[in-house]
Amino acid sequence: MTSLLLHMRPIFFGTVLGIGGLANGWRVASRLWGAPVLIGEALAVTAFALWALWSVLYALKWRFHTDAAREEIRHPAQGLIAALAPVSTLIAAIAIGPHVPLLGWGLFIAGAAGVALYAAWSVGGLWQGGRAPQEVTPILYLPTVGGGLVAGIASATFGQPALGWMFFGMGLFSWLSMESVFLTRLFQHGLPATARASLGMELAPPAVACVAYLSLAPGPADRAALALFGYGCFLALVMLRLVPWLRQQPFGPGAWGYTFGVASLPLAALKLVEQGAGAPVTQMALALFVAGNLIIGWIALRSLVGVIGFFRRRPG
Repeated sequence: MTSLLLHMRPIFFGTVLGIGGLANGWRVASRLWGAPVLIGEALAVTAFALWALWSVLYALKWRFHTDAAREEIRHPAQGLIAALAPVSTLIAAIAIGPHVPLLGWGLFIAGAAGVALYAAWSVGGLWQGGRAPQEVTPILYLPTVGGGLVAGIASATFGQPALGWMFFGMGLFSWLSMESVFLTRLFQHGLPATARASLGMELAPPAVACVAYLSLAPGPADRAALALFGYGCFLALVMLRLVPWLRQQPFGPGAWGYTFGVASLPLAALKLVEQGAGAPVTQMALALFVAGNLIIGWIALRSLVGVIGFFRRRPG
């Protein structure tokens, strides 16, 4: 048990974002194309179950291995990955809400409060300076950009649009202010192979912002939503161009960092189609949806093989 807890890392909450985002895509696809409802709900329940598992293990790690957990959260480059805990709580709320509304509401309140508090704590640390260039990666987006935009989606889901627009502002303006900081570092210093999976988080903001905007403004899709979607598609093309460079980093849990953007871009396309966007989004939606399922399915399969190998290597 000790070995298992020490191997528990906040990046594992990324599985909830990837699978939960895919579940939301299938939910829209069932409304739009008549896709089987069971698939989306099975993915949603899986996302919730993973959130519950990681939450228990992470809580136990803080209880029995406090020093190790505290050292992770204080790491200058990787520490802010802990923001995935409250963000994934919001995804779990969206996943389970239609089945157990009271539980969904409880998780929404806890997740929204956690996002706001952790974002304030993390930004307060960033404002004190002292961060080396190699410590500036898209992981910095997680507390404010990821947290704010996902909280916006969750607020819309639970019928709180005013709160949702406030969170949307937090996420959007944090993204716009941080984007140039990260790109400047990337242009000058690049990223070592060991940190390149963090670029998956660079793909997510415009797609998640598009989904949040459409969730909060459920009328006909407008130019702002299309602009966000267009930038997300452009970043996806950049990521495709970088595949050989990105694959220099060995496969590991960090690969789940790609999945929320990969799930959110087709979800944005589906919601745009649902809300009246015409060509070329209508023609792109199915291809993006299929690609998203294949990529996340491949990452999930590789991860499952890794988990099986981990338990086989354990003594006894």
